[in-house]
Amino acid sequence: MDHTFQVDLRGVVDLLSHHLYGSPRVYVRELLQNAVDAITARRSTEPDAPALIRIETPDLTGDGTLRVHDTGIGLTEAQVHELLATIGRSSKRDELGFSRHEFLGQFGIGLLSCFLVADEIQVLTRNGEHPTVRWTGYADGRYAVSVAPPEAARAEPGTTVTLVPRRDADQWFTTPTVTDLARLFGSLLPVTVRVGDVVTTTGEPPWPTTSGTPVDRAALVAYARETLGVDPFDVLPLTVAEAGLTGVAVILPTPVNPAARAGHRVYLKRMLLTEHADGLLPDWAFFAHCVVDATELRPTASREALYEDTLLAATREALGDQVRGWLVRLARHDPRRLAEFLQVHHLGVKALALHDDEMLRLVDRWWPMDTNVGTLTLAEFRERHGVLRYAASLDEFRQLAAVAAAQDLAVVNAGYTYDTELIERLPAVDRSVLIERLEPSDLTTRFEGLDPQVELALRPFLSAAQRAVERSGCEVVIRAYDPVSLPALYLVSRSAAFNDQLAASRDRADELWGGVLDALAATAPPDRPQLVLNHRNPLVRRVTMLADPELVGLAIEALYGQALLLGHHPIRAADAALLNDSFLGLLGRAVPGRE
Repeated sequence: MDHTFQVDLRGVVDLLSHHLYGSPRVYVRELLQNAVDAITARRSTEPDAPALIRIETPDLTGDGTLRVHDTGIGLTEAQVHELLATIGRSSKRDELGFSRHEFLGQFGIGLLSCFLVADEIQVLTRNGEHPTVRWTGYADGRYAVSVAPPEAARAEPGTTVTLVPRRDADQWFTTPTVTDLARLFGSLLPVTVRVGDVVTTTGEPPWPTTSGTPVDRAALVAYARETLGVDPFDVLPLTVAEAGLTGVAVILPTPVNPAARAGHRVYLKRMLLTEHADGLLPDWAFFAHCVVDATELRPTASREALYEDTLLAATREALGDQVRGWLVRLARHDPRRLAEFLQVHHLGVKALALHDDEMLRLVDRWWPMDTNVGTLTLAEFRERHGVLRYAASLDEFRQLAAVAAAQDLAVVNAGYTYDTELIERLPAVDRSVLIERLEPSDLTTRFEGLDPQVELALRPFLSAAQRAVERSGCEVVIRAYDPVSLPALYLVSRSAAFNDQLAASRDRADELWGGVLDALAATAPPDRPQLVLNHRNPLVRRVTMLADPELVGLAIEALYGQALLLGHHPIRAADAALLNDSFLGLLGRAVPGRE
C-alpha cells in the first residue's frame, strides 16, 4: 500500500533558515520575485498593464504588519490551492505558465521563505474578473482558503501579501531595512518598486545591454564607485550571448591577494542573485571584479549562487578571453597604461602567462625584471646579451650577481613568483630563445686556475684552511677571479643545498623518520658547498703567506663568515659559533698582553 509523506512545516522552515538560505533578508527578494513574475505574466497579454510593486512597512500600515502590493496577473482560487498550498510541486506551476523562461522563480518555495521572519502570511489575490481570494498560511503548517469579503476585496487584478512578523524578527521589518533590501535586490528590475514614497529601482543598467549600444565609460566609472566603493583602474564592458549575459568588469586599482576571492555581483534577469559569486572568471583574473546580468545561467535552489554546469564553464572561458583581449589591446595601443597596470597586478598577468602564449609574449616584452646589469624586460635582455641566463632563486641570484657581472655574465633574477616557470616556457613559443640556468657551482668553471707551481706551494695553506672550516661541512678552494675587492665567495649547488636540508631535518626527526632520512642521505650525491678564495685579492694573498697555523685558521674562519653574510646565506648554530671563535681569536691576537 502506498503512503504519502507528511511534511512538518516547522521542520522545513528550520531547514531553510539554517541550511538553504544564508540570511532571513532573502524574504524581500522572494516577495519581489513573485511580484515581478506576476506582472510579467499579466503584461504578456496586457502590454499596457501597470508595472508597480508597492511595499508598506509596519511603520506605514499602523497594524504591525508588512504588505506588498503588485499589479500582476493574480490567481484564481484553484491556482491558489495549486501554487500556495503544495510545497515543491513544479508541474502544475508549469501548466499555469509561471515557470517559463522569462520568469524569475523556478523552484516554487519562494513564499515559504517568508516564514523565516513571519508567523502568519496572508495573500489577497485577484485574477481578471474572478473574485478576490484570500489565502492564510501559518508557520505550523495550517492554511485556509476562502473568497475574500467585499470590504477586503481588491478593486484591480493583482496580489497583496501581508506578513505578520515573528517576535524575534522585528529588525527585518523596519522601514530603513526594507528600503535597503528592496534597493539591494531590485534596483535593476524593469518595474517600479516603491517603499512608502521612496522608489528603489533605478531603471536600465549602466552598461550596454544590446549590441551596438555605445559605452558610457563615465557612467560605468560612477557605477563602480557607488556600487563597489572603488575608483577603478579601468572598466571593461562584457557580453556572452550564449548566457544572455551583459555587464562590466571593474579592474581594481590596488593589489589584491590572489588567494582571496572577493566574488562578483551577479543579477539574474535583473534580480540580484548574489554579491559574492565565485567561479565567474578564471582564477588568474583576480584583479577584476564583475557586475553582470544574465538570463541563461542557472542559480542554485537557494538562488544565492550560480550552478556549476557546462554553460557556466563556457561563460567563464568567454569572459576570461575578453579580459585577456583588454590586456592585449592595452599593450598595443597604450604601453604606458599597461606598465601602470603591471605594477599593480603583475601576479595575475604572470599567472595567466603560464598557460597562455599571448600573455607570455606580453610579459616577455613589457614586464621589467631584476638583473645584475639593471632592470630589463626579458626581450631587452635577450637583445643585449643573447642567451637568457637566470638564477632560479633569490638566494642564488644574491650569490651570483656581483661575481657574474665581473665575469661579464648577465643574469636574470628569476626568484620571484612564476618568473622561473615563465622563462622556461619561452622556448616553447619562440624556438629562437636560448635559456640557461646558472647555478653557483657553474661559476667555478669560469674562474681562472692558478699556475701549477703556485698551487703546489699553496697546498699546506689549503690543508690548514680546510681544517679550520671542516666542522662547517664546506670545501676550501682557491681561484683567481674578479672583482678583486671580493676576498671569498661561498657557493652552494642545488645538490649541496639538498644535502644541508636533509641533515637539518635529520637532526630534528624522531627515530622512525630519522631512518628514512638516513636512507635518503645514503643515495644523495656527495656534494659540498665551496668556500672559493680569491687569489687576486691582496688580503687573501697575505693570509696565504702566514706561517702561524692558528692565525691562518682564524683568518679563514673570518673570511668564511664574511662570505656567508655577503651571500645572504642562513647562519646556522655551528656557523655562529665559528664566527664568534674567529672574532674573539683575532681580537685576542690584535690586543696582546696579560690581564
